[in-house]
Amino acid sequence: MHAKDILTDAYSRIQEEVHAAVEGLPPDVLNARPADDANSISWLVWHLTRVQDDHLADASGLDQVWPAQGWDKRFGLDLPRWDTGYGHSPRQVAKVRVDSGELLLGYYDAVHEQSLEFIRGLTAKDLERVVDERWTPAVTLGARLVSVLADDLQHVGQAAYVRGLLQSAAS
Repeated sequence: MHAKDILTDAYSRIQEEVHAAVEGLPPDVLNARPADDANSISWLVWHLTRVQDDHLADASGLDQVWPAQGWDKRFGLDLPRWDTGYGHSPRQVAKVRVDSGELLLGYYDAVHEQSLEFIRGLTAKDLERVVDERWTPAVTLGARLVSVLADDLQHVGQAAYVRGLLQSAAS
């Protein structure tokens, strides 16, 4: 098995978990926050998708799906166009609200498809390419892909937890 096959499988697992966290939920549940300083499912899925879109587009030289496919306009958030949610305050988190899970899943699936298309074309040598020299040691493409993977899994796990909390409180 090649590294790109492992990465493809891992990124596909994120997609499965994103769908499991979002599907079937009405907007009031997607946008609910268990506490004033907590993140909503909407924010968590939007953020993990924005980070994947931003970081993989940068590493691949592709355009971000967010503006290129008009998702920024469809979401209509009161945030800067290139915002990924990194370092958001509770007030900024509250600005990420959606009218449907389909919007979140549509954006996620579009980013996922671009990500997989890029990953499928990689060679072992590509994974060694330095994509960010601001760190010590410099970040390789392989390290960046694993970093995004880890971040996405953490946030989708949080979204699943919030879903469970909200459903438990409702019953």
